[in-house]
Amino acid sequence: MRKIGGFCDYFVIASANSLRQTSAVAKAIEDELDADRIKSLSKVPRSDESGWIVLDFVSVVAHIFNKPMREFYSLERLWSDAKKVRITKSA
Repeated sequence: MRKIGGFCDYFVIASANSLRQTSAVAKAIEDELDADRIKSLSKVPRSDESGWIVLDFVSVVAHIFNKPMREFYSLERLWSDAKKVRITKSA
């Protein structure tokens, strides 16, 4: 992202099946990184109804979407010039 956006190195884009799950995924990311003393410049809203939560960790910006919102905003299309890196869960 740095070469085309200049404001971060990576976008992490994730989907969830409901608004509640969207908030839970965002909160889990925030809690896990907080345990490693990595703080977000933004916070997970207590009762988010937007379907899109953004956590800004300066060099990494995490976008957690409810599936319909992800399809609507289509960040992958908007930022299609960025190099894609697929992360797989390791055992």
